[in-house]
Amino acid sequence: MIEISDITKLYKNENVEFLALKNVSFKINDGEFVAIMGPSGSGKSTLMHILGALDTPTSGRYLLDGQDVALLTEDELADIRKNKIGFVFQSFNLLPRASVIRNVYLPLVYSGVSKEERVRIAEEKLSATGLPETHFHHLSNQLSGGQMQRVAIARALINNPSLILADEPTGNLDTKTGDLILETFKKLNDAGHTIVLITHEPEVARHAKRIIHIRDGSILKDEILR
Repeated sequence: MIEISDITKLYKNENVEFLALKNVSFKINDGEFVAIMGPSGSGKSTLMHILGALDTPTSGRYLLDGQDVALLTEDELADIRKNKIGFVFQSFNLLPRASVIRNVYLPLVYSGVSKEERVRIAEEKLSATGLPETHFHHLSNQLSGGQMQRVAIARALINNPSLILADEPTGNLDTKTGDLILETFKKLNDAGHTIVLITHEPEVARHAKRIIHIRDGSILKDEILR
C-alpha cells in the first residue's frame, strides 16, 4: 500500500533551515498495523502529514497504492484524503454542539448521500467502535474523552478508507481508556484496515504488530513484533 523511498523534508525561512526527515525509506503492506514511534521533534508528525497527503516531501518518492503522490493534482489529492485515508487525531476535532450521529455522517453530506443512508452508515461505524447505541444522539460535548475518540474513529471510517492514520490517538486519555481505544484499532485491523499509529509512547506502540523507530528525522530500527 505504502512505499516511501529516500524521503527528505527541509523546512526553511529567511535565516534558518531545518531538516525534519533525512532519506527515509520503508514499505507498509495492505492489512498491516504499524506504529511509527519517536520522541518529540523526531520527524514522526512530518512523516504522518506526508503519508496523509497533507504535505509533500522536499525530495524522494511516495507511492500510495502504486500512485506517485507528487504527480497528483490538488483535486486528486483531495479525493485520496476523502476516500482512501481516515484520520484520527489526539484532539478529536468534533463539533461540540452537534450530535454524535451528525459528527460521524457529516463527510457524507458533501457526497450527495441521502440522510436516511447517512444515518444508517454512521450507526454501523459507531457500532464498529463499540460506542453504546444509547449515546448515538447525545451531543459530542456530553461524552467522555474515550467516547469522543470512538466517535472520531467512526467518522474516520465513514467512507470505508483502506488506510487509517492515527496521530497520538490516546494522548488525551487515561491509560485504561487508551487501552480500550487501542483494542478498537486492533479489531479494525483484524477486519482488514491498514493502521498507521503515530506515538511517542513505547507501551502504546507495542499494541501494533510492527514498530518503525524514528529519531532526528531518520529511521533507527524497523521491528516486527508479531
